[in-house]
Amino acid sequence: MSPGFFDYLRQRQDLVNQALRRYVPRLENFAARVTEAMHYSLFAGGKRLRPILLLAGAEAVGGRAEDYLPAACALECIHTYSLIHDDLPAMDDDDLRRGKPTCHKAFDEATAILAGDGLLTMAFELLSHPDLVARVAGERLLKVIHLVARAAGIHGMVAGQMADLLAEGRAVSPEELDFIHRHKTGALITASVVSGAMLAGAEEAALSALEAYGWAIGRAFQIVDDILDIVGDEKTLGKPVGSDLAKKKATYPALYGLEASREKARELVEQALGHLESFGPEAEPLRDIARYIVERKL
Repeated sequence: MSPGFFDYLRQRQDLVNQALRRYVPRLENFAARVTEAMHYSLFAGGKRLRPILLLAGAEAVGGRAEDYLPAACALECIHTYSLIHDDLPAMDDDDLRRGKPTCHKAFDEATAILAGDGLLTMAFELLSHPDLVARVAGERLLKVIHLVARAAGIHGMVAGQMADLLAEGRAVSPEELDFIHRHKTGALITASVVSGAMLAGAEEAALSALEAYGWAIGRAFQIVDDILDIVGDEKTLGKPVGSDLAKKKATYPALYGLEASREKARELVEQALGHLESFGPEAEPLRDIARYIVERKL
C-alpha cells in the first residue's frame, strides 16, 4: 500500500462522517426515537468502505470527491440498514456489532426495523438530493439510482441475504456460495465504485473496468470476512469469533479450507489490480483499497 494510504483513509472517513451528520437529520418530534436509532447504528464505528469506494471511483476518472458526498452517504445508509436488519433475531440474531449492542438490543426490535427502513429510504432521498441534482446531469443521476437500487434489492443484496439464510445448516455447492456472496456483498461494493465513476461522467470502457474491479474486491472482501470469523481477534472484530461456524453458515473456509481461501483472496486482489492497469495515478486509492482488503485484521 502507498505510504499515505491510511492518512487518505482517515481523511475520507472524516469527510463522510461530517457529511452523514449534515445530511441525515436528528429529529426532535415524535420521530426522535427512530432517528436516534439511525444515528446510533450509523456512527457505531463503520469503516465507510462503500462511500470511500464511490469517492475513489469518481476521483479515478477525474472527478472531485466533495461533489458526490450525498451519494456516498446514501451507500453508507444502505449498508447500515442491511446490518441492522441482518442482526435481528429473525435473521442472524446477533447481540454485538463492532463491540457495541446491536440496534435491536440498544433500542428494541420494532425500532430497529424502522431505523433500517428509515436509512434505506433516506438513501434514495440523498441520491436525488438538490446538491447532486445541481452537479450531475439528470440522465446520469437516474442511471446511478437504478444501479444502486438493483444492487440493494432482489437483484443484489436482498437476494444474497435470502440465499444465505436458506443455506444455513447444510452443505452448499461452489455455485450457491458464489451466488450468496456476489449478491450479499459484491453487488453493493461493485455499485459503489461504478456509481462514483458514473456520477463523474466516466466513459463505458472505464465503467466496465471498474465494474470488474468491484466484483473482484467484493468477493475478496467476503472471503477475508469469512476467514476472520475463524482466526480473528474477538476484541478487534467487536463480535464473537466462530459465529459463522456455530450457525453453520455457508462460507469460503467451510467449503475450501483456510489456506485455499487465503490464496483465492490474494488471487482476486491481483485480478482487481489488473483491471486498473489502464488508469493513471488518480486510481491509486482504488489500488490501495484492494491491497488493504486482503491485509486487514477487522
